[in-house]
Amino acid sequence: MRRTLAPALRRHLHAVVLAGGSGQRFWPRSRRQRPKPLLRALSGRSLLSATLERAEHFAAPDSIWLVCARDHARPMRKEAGLPARRVIVEPRGRNTAMAVAVAATRIVAEDPEAILAVLPADHVIPDSAAFTAAMDRAARAAAEAEVLVTLGVRPRHAETGYGYIRVGKPAPGHRGLHRVSRFVEKPDAARARRYVRDGRHLWNAGIFVWQARTLLEEIERHAPRVHRALAPVRRAPRGRGAAAALEAAYRRAPALPVDVAVLERSRRVWTLPVRFHWNDVGTWDSLARELGVGSGESRIVDGSAILEDAGGNLVWGDGRLVVLLGVEDLAVIDTPDALLVARLDRSPEVKRIVERLRREQPKRV
Repeated sequence: MRRTLAPALRRHLHAVVLAGGSGQRFWPRSRRQRPKPLLRALSGRSLLSATLERAEHFAAPDSIWLVCARDHARPMRKEAGLPARRVIVEPRGRNTAMAVAVAATRIVAEDPEAILAVLPADHVIPDSAAFTAAMDRAARAAAEAEVLVTLGVRPRHAETGYGYIRVGKPAPGHRGLHRVSRFVEKPDAARARRYVRDGRHLWNAGIFVWQARTLLEEIERHAPRVHRALAPVRRAPRGRGAAAALEAAYRRAPALPVDVAVLERSRRVWTLPVRFHWNDVGTWDSLARELGVGSGESRIVDGSAILEDAGGNLVWGDGRLVVLLGVEDLAVIDTPDALLVARLDRSPEVKRIVERLRREQPKRV
C-alpha cells in the first residue's frame, strides 16, 4: 500500500510550472505570442492546461505558481487563470537556473518550509495517479533528507534528443530512490543504445522536487553568480519594488540551466526512477510518435486534408485544404503566413530555421 504524503508536509508542497521557453522546434505553430505550452495538439487542450491539472492532484490551489516570459505573459495568464501574485513574469530569458531560483526566493519568503515541485509546462504524462505518487515520494525524500530530487524515466528506446541520468547507489532510508552518479549530455545513437541495454541510465525528465531553502543553499554554494543576481529579489520579494527588483536581478543573471549550474555540481542530488509514460514533445517527430504516427499511419491534428497513398505523415492544417499524394514520413504544418514541410526525422533542425528567421524575417518568429 502506498504511503501518502503526511499532511504536515503536504501543506508546504508548492507546484512551480515553468513556461518560459518559446518552443522553437514547433515553428510555425509556436510563435513569440503563442508559444508551445499554449498549443492544443493533444485532446483539444493546451499542454499548459494539462500540466496545471496534474499539479492540482498534489498541490493546493493556492500553492500553484507559474513562471513565464514577458513576451507571452498575457495569454499565459489567461490560460492559467492564476492570481497575479502567483505568476512570475521574467523580464528576459535566463534559462531555468534563474527561473527556479526566483520562484524559490519568492515562495520561501511566504513559506520557509516550502517544498517545490518544478514542472515544465510542455510535457505529456497521461497517468496522473502515478505522477502524483511519484511527487509524494520525491517530496518526502526532499524534506526528510534535504536533497534535490530529479525524476528519471526508464527509457523506452534509444533516444538521442534527451539527456540521461546515470543511477548511483541506493539512497539511504528511502527505498527506490538512488544517488545520482552523473548527468550525461545528449548521446549519439550508439551510446543511447548502450544506455538502454545497461539498465543504469534514465532519461532526464527535467522534473525536480526540493525544499526551497535547500535549493537556495546549493545555488549559493555552486552558482555564486546566480546567488548574487538574486540580491534585489531577496530584498523585495513581493509588493512595492518587486518588479524593479526582478528587472535588476535579471540584468545581472547568467543564462544557465539549473542542471549545469547546480545539479551537476551538487553532492545532494537523488533520482527517483519512474516507469509511467512521459514525453516532452520537443519536436514534430516526438509529437507524431505521441499521436501514433507510424509506417502507413498518418494523423491530422487539425484542418482539412486528403491523404492518398501517403503514410506516416503528421498534418496540421489551417484554412486551406492540404493534399498529400505518394509521400511518407513528413510533417506538414500550415499557418496563415508560413508553411513547413519537413521530414519528421529532421524536424529537430527547425530550430536552425527559426534562428535564421530571427536575423532575416523576425516578424515571422
